[in-house]
Amino acid sequence: MAKSDQTLLVLVMCIAVIACSWMPTSHCAKKPVGVARKEDIPYIKCQVCEKLASQLYHQVQAKQAEISPKKISEYQIIEIAENVCNLKKKEADWILKIDIVEKGDKLELVEHDSEGQCSSECKTIERACQEVLGYADTDIAEYLYKKKPQLDSLVNFICKDLTEACNSKPPPVPKDRTPGEPFVAKSEKEAEMERLLKSMEGMPGAPGMKMYSREDLMNQNFGDEDADDDDDDDEADLPKNLGKVLRQKDAKKYDWKERIVTGVQDAGEKLKGHADRVSNKIRRWWRSKKTSWEKSSKSGKAEL
Repeated sequence: MAKSDQTLLVLVMCIAVIACSWMPTSHCAKKPVGVARKEDIPYIKCQVCEKLASQLYHQVQAKQAEISPKKISEYQIIEIAENVCNLKKKEADWILKIDIVEKGDKLELVEHDSEGQCSSECKTIERACQEVLGYADTDIAEYLYKKKPQLDSLVNFICKDLTEACNSKPPPVPKDRTPGEPFVAKSEKEAEMERLLKSMEGMPGAPGMKMYSREDLMNQNFGDEDADDDDDDDEADLPKNLGKVLRQKDAKKYDWKERIVTGVQDAGEKLKGHADRVSNKIRRWWRSKKTSWEKSSKSGKAEL
């Protein structure tokens, strides 16, 4: 592993240690993930589409306010549209606040003030959102960028004109449907921890970073026994004025907190910049090809 990758991995693990010290062990242990109930999607598809449209509208507004007086770019809107149905991204955190409630022969989406534990209902909403959005994210982003619509116009465009998610009434829910799990709210610290881990997703030096328990993190049990042996050798060579050395180490620990945050932010910004440029070029190329194909198709039909 390159030295730069090792350094970044150390930064990532230090952040995880600090974050896990805020909360009980159970919050740092890996949790089972629910499975989407695909059979429920027809009953909630229109409601999910309306909430999706609302999220896109408000997240674009929030991004514009954040970067003001600069104007939001089309690529920034595309990025929001790409991530809004992906629970691994912060743009999809809205899904974690929604509960699927059975009311008569209908399923209703009820929004809570806090995020809940993600199980089958959470994954079902994510799947429904992805089915609604499909490959229309660039079309929606272009509409938002060029038309700057109001919320009701955006809902009509996405849910009726583009995806037709709300063009028909949902079927009645079968009487023998198995009820979903109850909504269980997360603690604020647990929500903070998950947001931190999301921000580290895909960072170089930590691909597919494994989740450890609090004890593993605090004891540095990362499966590298040779590293522990090296540490023992270093401790044997400590000078006699041990107190002074330890005080110096403690001082450095406090400096590390700032260096960790700065290092992660810098690395993230650089990676994001490269990814933005590449993705933007690909999208522009695809859009030009798509336009060219549509024109060719129309001209061919006209000749016939």
